[in-house]
Amino acid sequence: MRFSEEYRDPKIARQLIGRILAESRTPVRLMEVCGTHTMAIFRSGIRSVLPETISLLSGPGCPVCVTDPGEIDAFIEIARTEGVITATFGDLVRVPGSVSSLAQERAAGADIRVVYSTVDALELARRHPERRVVFLGVGFETTAPTVAASIAAARDEGLDNYSVFSAHKRVLPALFALMSMDIRIDGFLLPGHVSLVIGAEAYRPLFDRHRIPCVIAGFEPGDILDGIHRLVGQIEGRRPDLVNAYPRAVSDQGNPRARALMDAVFSPEDARWRGMGRIPRSGMAIREAFQDHDARRVLGIVPRDVPEPKGCDCGEVIVGRKTPPECPLFRRACSPAHPVGPCMVSSEGTCAAYYRYHPASVGERA
Repeated sequence: MRFSEEYRDPKIARQLIGRILAESRTPVRLMEVCGTHTMAIFRSGIRSVLPETISLLSGPGCPVCVTDPGEIDAFIEIARTEGVITATFGDLVRVPGSVSSLAQERAAGADIRVVYSTVDALELARRHPERRVVFLGVGFETTAPTVAASIAAARDEGLDNYSVFSAHKRVLPALFALMSMDIRIDGFLLPGHVSLVIGAEAYRPLFDRHRIPCVIAGFEPGDILDGIHRLVGQIEGRRPDLVNAYPRAVSDQGNPRARALMDAVFSPEDARWRGMGRIPRSGMAIREAFQDHDARRVLGIVPRDVPEPKGCDCGEVIVGRKTPPECPLFRRACSPAHPVGPCMVSSEGTCAAYYRYHPASVGERA
């Protein structure tokens, strides 16, 4: 089972389901810490084949969802700044701020461009030397190296009109924060993409401190079922471990070049997460050596403290305290056509996954 295609094999999936059904006796709450896992779980119907003993929680793995409301308002302030082209990934455009959204600002005349990579944002800066191009940097360690590369390239090329507003987040501090909250988590299904960069051993301090079962998994149905099976085995056998079940992509040390580039451009800083508050050393600040490309310094825009939208339980959903159907706005005031919170907007959002794949009439185990 070395290649992704094998993990799509229905025969393998049926075998793993059978093992899970036979071995799972203890009621457990397992958290997947990746928005891509969340969508893959819903799309493949994995929840429907698990025994009643297993509840899956969707954690803070959607980068747009965990972006603090104050940062969303800062993005809108950037878009309103004269002479600025705002470059962003598409998921951010429809996320509501306290008074507007990037979509509304674009409709009102702001120059907001959806890009597919930082390469596109750099090209905008080259084509428009008379304008300031600001890339909205949102994401985890998966995307941070490519953003770091764009900042380094802009400095090397002398593209003084290119800057980044860094709202990047680091996954490991968030996992430590989750373990300090009043949330029952019996095991972590750890993210494949982030782990590809930071490596399996990056989670060792978390495991050593809390002795919680941890499995890094890929994204095919067989990968996810294999990860769940391994977690069940650890829990039932009372032998917690940190296991890399995705060795075809993830190594112990990750990608040293990507980490070195990320560390050269960014330094850890305290950051606010939607639903989790301020987490020490969980953000990525642009280092002083690259300050000419730091939009916070160049534009003097600092995120304010902004409350969650009234009635929106995105913050509770992000940390696994609630499921989307428990939010009073879900499928009522909040829908993909008229989102109130980012969990309904993002392609990796838990509310979006529930809305698309979860029957409205079916209750969800918490």
